[in-house]
Amino acid sequence: MIEIRNLSKAFNGIPILEDVSVDFQPGVINMIIGQSGSGKSVFTKCIVGLLNADSGSILYSGKDFASMSDKQRLDIRQDIGFLFQYSALFDSLTVEENVMFPLRLFSKMSREEMLDRVNFCLKRVNIENKNHLFPSEISGGMKKRVGIARAIAMNPKYLFCDEPNSGLDPQTSIVIDNLIEEITHEFNITTVVITHDMNSVIEIGQNIIFLYKGKKWWQGGKDDIIRTDNPEIIDFVYASKFMKTLKDKLAK
Repeated sequence: MIEIRNLSKAFNGIPILEDVSVDFQPGVINMIIGQSGSGKSVFTKCIVGLLNADSGSILYSGKDFASMSDKQRLDIRQDIGFLFQYSALFDSLTVEENVMFPLRLFSKMSREEMLDRVNFCLKRVNIENKNHLFPSEISGGMKKRVGIARAIAMNPKYLFCDEPNSGLDPQTSIVIDNLIEEITHEFNITTVVITHDMNSVIEIGQNIIFLYKGKKWWQGGKDDIIRTDNPEIIDFVYASKFMKTLKDKLAK
């Protein structure tokens, strides 16, 4: 569980986040949505320690991450998996080597144990017998799955996914959404997804946080979001043709 309490951050005196409080539960798809410039990226960077908040607390399973030194944060960082927006695989490493990378850095496993873990993770994301291919030799959807395999290699308690469907076709996006959902529930991970993809929000969003001008403006589930009367989130949600069509169908 991740508990955020009264988190604030400003740059050059300009508030970017203002007094944001939220809980992210394990085994749940927690989503952060909002317009560009709403504070999503800064919020996420503060949570994982890439930025230091000006005030507030960040509790990982009750431990105050915000007040820790860099050395003290290391144990918690080893419990965090991160799926980057464009997968961020190392082009010069094979699929196997990419997934093994965090194990080589942070674990004390033997080579055989690391390889067993890599193969388990690749099998879990439905990639087998691709170990020795390079990122340039696999599709965009497969790169995302390799990225997920690497993110779960250290058996994390917390998983952050930054725009996981960016650049993917709709069918592949559904595959990635389903995979994130399955892994979250199967391993009881506290998963936080940062996304603009309303299809994903409606399909798998369980705890949805809408940031607006640096503030937590709305919170609810996927069923709540399509029935809300909050004007700012209505403007955001129904900006896409898909959501407008869905709204019309629900109104009938």
